[in-house]
Amino acid sequence: MLNGPRERAPIGPRGAVPSESIPLTEAAERLGVHYMTAYRYVRTGRLPATKAGSEWRVRVSDVDALASGRAGSAAVGGPPPAGAGKGRRRRNDYHVRLEDRLLAGDEAGAWVIIENALTAGVEPEDVYLEVLGPAMERIGDDWANGKVSVAEEHRASVVMLRLIGRLGPRFSRRGRKRGAVVVGAPPGDHHGVPVALAADLLRGTGFTVVDLGADTPAASFVDAARTAERLIGVGISSTNGSTPEAIAEAVAAVHAEIGCPVVLGGRAVGDRDTALALGADEFTADAHELIRVFDRLAEARRAS
Repeated sequence: MLNGPRERAPIGPRGAVPSESIPLTEAAERLGVHYMTAYRYVRTGRLPATKAGSEWRVRVSDVDALASGRAGSAAVGGPPPAGAGKGRRRRNDYHVRLEDRLLAGDEAGAWVIIENALTAGVEPEDVYLEVLGPAMERIGDDWANGKVSVAEEHRASVVMLRLIGRLGPRFSRRGRKRGAVVVGAPPGDHHGVPVALAADLLRGTGFTVVDLGADTPAASFVDAARTAERLIGVGISSTNGSTPEAIAEAVAAVHAEIGCPVVLGGRAVGDRDTALALGADEFTADAHELIRVFDRLAEARRAS
């Protein structure tokens, strides 16, 4: 069950048909979606509609705006923006509601929240950056503070990985790839969620990604990098559980055997100075910076 009141579509007086309107069935055809998908757009407020008798009708201009991506997408997380006036939708705290379902191990309920966000216009990248990531961060903080048990944290991680598995195909891109990136967690770190999130986000920006998952031996980073076509670099994400010595060993092995850049990030690393002291070439504090760093490395390789 979702918390809070159900959001309703903007509905005019019954029988008052707007000018230049079309039936929702025709709108669905124009948008290239199933009728029920168009109906969800109406119910979530993404597509304004008017009920005329038993028929939903929408303005052609609203359909065209939605089709061209000009329609406003739902915001996620936090309070309403400053100066938000009457009639503007409040931001949806999807990550807060998702945290509750993750801790309960409710995959079906968690997926409903993700579907609601997508239907409301939240892009898959923003679902990762502003819904999935923050939800897991909150759970991690609560676990560190003793508010969440080890069992609950593991249960949440399993559901999260299943959500990522369902969302992953949305990040595939056609055409020539920009190069390959190898990502994984270092030896002793059993947290695969941050790695999986990073892998899909990088795929969405046009990279071929080799995801080695959690607890990856140094030799596995080397083997994967050696066989990767048009390698851009190796990304290592350390959340906790790995020792500085194990991280440094993995970085050193990639440098010695492959000679490519190593990007280090994650909560266990903390800051750029620590990452550089462990031998990394780059440090990323979050997923946004991760994408920027590999974009820069790809451009540098292309220019060389």
